[in-house]
Amino acid sequence: MREFYPLLVIGAAVSVFAAAFIFAYAFMKDKKEAIGFDRNMKDTEITKRLLRYAKPHWKSFLAVFFIMLFSIAYDIVSPLIISRIADLLKGSFEMKQLFVMIGVYVGILIVSLTCQYFQAIILQKTGQRIISALRYDTFEHIETLSHQQFAEIPVGKLVTRVTNDTNAVSMMFTNIFVNLAKNTLVIIGVLSAMFFLNLQLTLMVLCFAPFIIIFTVIFRKFSRKAYRKVKDGTTNINTFLSENLSGMKIIRIFDRKKEKKAEFDEKNNELGKAKRRQIFVFGIFRPTIYMLYISSILALLYLAGRGYIKGLSFAGQIITADVLVAFYIYIQKFFNPIQTLAEQFNWLQSAFASAEKIFTILDIKPEIVNEPDAVDIGEIKGEIEFDHVWFAYKEDHWILKDVSFKAEAGQTVALVGPTGAGKTTILSLLCRNYDIQKGRILIDGVDIRRYTVSSLRRQFGQMLQTVFLFSGTIKSNIVLRDDSLTDEEVWEACKYVNADKFISQLDDGLEHEVREFGNNFSAGQRQLISFARTVLYKPKIMILDEATANIDTETEQLIQDSLERIMNIGTMLIVAHRLSTIQHSDNIIVLADGQIAEQGTHEELLEKRGRYYNLYTLQHRRQQLMG
Repeated sequence: MREFYPLLVIGAAVSVFAAAFIFAYAFMKDKKEAIGFDRNMKDTEITKRLLRYAKPHWKSFLAVFFIMLFSIAYDIVSPLIISRIADLLKGSFEMKQLFVMIGVYVGILIVSLTCQYFQAIILQKTGQRIISALRYDTFEHIETLSHQQFAEIPVGKLVTRVTNDTNAVSMMFTNIFVNLAKNTLVIIGVLSAMFFLNLQLTLMVLCFAPFIIIFTVIFRKFSRKAYRKVKDGTTNINTFLSENLSGMKIIRIFDRKKEKKAEFDEKNNELGKAKRRQIFVFGIFRPTIYMLYISSILALLYLAGRGYIKGLSFAGQIITADVLVAFYIYIQKFFNPIQTLAEQFNWLQSAFASAEKIFTILDIKPEIVNEPDAVDIGEIKGEIEFDHVWFAYKEDHWILKDVSFKAEAGQTVALVGPTGAGKTTILSLLCRNYDIQKGRILIDGVDIRRYTVSSLRRQFGQMLQTVFLFSGTIKSNIVLRDDSLTDEEVWEACKYVNADKFISQLDDGLEHEVREFGNNFSAGQRQLISFARTVLYKPKIMILDEATANIDTETEQLIQDSLERIMNIGTMLIVAHRLSTIQHSDNIIVLADGQIAEQGTHEELLEKRGRYYNLYTLQHRRQQLMG
């Protein structure tokens, strides 16, 4: 065993040096790397959750496993065939024997390559199905989050989770898991063949195995940390781009290009540092494994060559030329999977870091959920009642304080008051975009929390000050991908709200292209499309939040005419700063500091000479000065 002492010293020196170097770099360079993540999952937890997505496709993976067994035959058998050919060439041989061995070698190679082809095809198809399911679940879960949660999570972060991170995870199913299994089987097969050829030379190779395992464990720890930093940096850049590209108009108006570029450079540099650290960690691991490989080759040449030249035997086995050749090839095939495992381990850490980010989003519990005994709302009349409602976005910062009012079915109720009084909040609470802390909100005398969220929201038609239009056509933005609605129904809705007047002037009418955010339409045109979208679904309760703000006079007249028609559809709640648009409301509620200051009809409130009277007088004087 004395011959093994130098090998142990070489392997230990290489591993200790590399381990000490990466430890020093990881901890002395930046000690903050060990903390700072909101949630770090264990690899076992991530693996279990990912395998749930793979479980429905177990037949495909089983087929790949059997194909894999045939594909690795080349790695196991080819060294034996080459050593046999070398043995034949050493002595007298017949050409027929040589051709047979070469034919066997070529046949095994063709079988292996064919198996690898079918293995890749099956894995790619299966992997894409799995990732499609994961991506769908992530997007579906994001749709369940509340308005408050959307306000807290940057859009760019969510986009990164659904796109970049799911793509990184796809590598796990299409490449990493199967190749990890394949390389493991190759290592086991190679070791078995080596044990069969020569026990003591095999034990010599295994002297390096403990150092490989130790260094792999160290690499796993720090590569995971490095990949988390890369994922965080990528998310930060995507979030920055999502926000600033959308707000590029403001950036140019205020000439903040230099400041935004500096901000981008900072985030870009942080990502660059994370990438360099990731490359550094990986750059230490693979050369170290290669050094161990070279050391084992030198050890083989020393021990086996010495034994072959002197005719010595190890454990009763004489070293022959064909054994030496076979072992040289087997050592290469033993370390090749390990070096490949390093690269795959690199990808594995990336996939695990991405999966960790995705599952963090999936683990966010929606704030607005159905009660256990919730039922579909069914047909309603449209009677609304706020019964001593208290609400705060943040604890103890009350936006609404003991608000109570009632709107009979078919009535039009207007909400007025200064900015921050709680007008828009009332509309959001009615749709359960947020849940109240105290009191009750009733529709037809039933607490809205008794209804399922989806069935409740289907009863509302909302027209907001800022209209969001999706890329597509006018028709697709009105029907919102509901293929059951016909062109006739869509056109009737457009006529009802006066949107037909500008749509009919377009060459392609309802099929006219809508660009991102509807930027190729005026604010008034976008609003009329929103009106058509709302009335098409015939809601029982209409909500208008500053729907006539920021539009030209001509379009406002069209919208006013549309409003008079819409009021006949059902109960209507209107938030408006222009008091001229709400004078015919059945009830006007004046809010101040989260409370109802006064309410009544237009004439009744003017007679009271209170807050509403002051607002109306001020607007009337302003109109006279402007007109």
